[in-house]
Amino acid sequence: MKSPISILLLAATVALAAPPEAIQRVTLDERVVITVPVSTNRVTTISFPGPIAAIDAVGVTADGKTPGQFQLAHMKGSSFVSVRALARKAATNLNIRWNKRTYVFELVESEAPVLALNLEDRASTEIVQPAPQVTPTRLVALLDKAKAFPLLKKQQPDAVAGAEARTFDDEPQITDFNDYEIRIEEVFRFNPEDTLVFHVTLRNKSEHPIRYLPESFCVRVGNRLYHQSISDAPGLLPPHAASTVYFAITGTPDGGRNELALKNEFNVLVSRLPSSTSAAAAPTASPQPPQPAIQSPPAPSSSQAIGITPEQETRARQTLRQAVEELENTNAPSAKQIRP
Repeated sequence: MKSPISILLLAATVALAAPPEAIQRVTLDERVVITVPVSTNRVTTISFPGPIAAIDAVGVTADGKTPGQFQLAHMKGSSFVSVRALARKAATNLNIRWNKRTYVFELVESEAPVLALNLEDRASTEIVQPAPQVTPTRLVALLDKAKAFPLLKKQQPDAVAGAEARTFDDEPQITDFNDYEIRIEEVFRFNPEDTLVFHVTLRNKSEHPIRYLPESFCVRVGNRLYHQSISDAPGLLPPHAASTVYFAITGTPDGGRNELALKNEFNVLVSRLPSSTSAAAAPTASPQPPQPAIQSPPAPSSSQAIGITPEQETRARQTLRQAVEELENTNAPSAKQIRP
């Protein structure tokens, strides 16, 4: 049986994508890929707070005569770089080294370019906020919201107000491990909890069952790794079968807020258990219904997540179930139809 839907409400509304402003100011963050629309008949200037140390790119020319998708102009020792597109639908990444860190920019040809991108040093503009202390009950509720997101958005939009969602139907993000693969189907961001919920599909391409640790999911964004705070996974992939998994990441390993945007490129990893002859020869019986593997989000003083007991999880689910029953008794009849 699926988990009951939580009724905890968020505060803002889902914003629709809008054309970029011609002049933008962005705080530097080496964990986030910055997309920069660039035109063929306009110049886009990216300005740093100080001198740029190095630039790496593919398909970029400095003189305009050498074949390339973009033309780049930069004077050694200066704090800015100017680019323009040389071809329609061109795209590449631009890696810029500044202040002993590497910042990644995704250049895409566009008819609505950003003409000036002014970058600010994160340390000088804000104090890093600690990650919120999200309880196991709240994490279970966020998983439930993600699972029922389309239904909630249609019948109870207030229940997912402020939540962001991204689907990967047209541009799937797949991590291939030869005999199995992990495909990201959807990602949801719940900003007050600084939590991202991932809906992924694990597919076994081999003749043998594959076992993995349900509590070991993590996400790589750039060169940084984020470990799960909760997961709902069976731990077993039968031969030539697929399995749906939900898991979440909360905060950063050092206890701060991750502030990860959904437009990032994510790579999902999981710890696989060693295969054995007996496991390979065993019949592929249907696994028991999975229970979410719950861990507390990382505290500011430690990156190690702490598990909870099955009894605590049972009490958390009972609390949510009682809240749903109270909602059904007080709200309109349509609320009774909403279940995961």
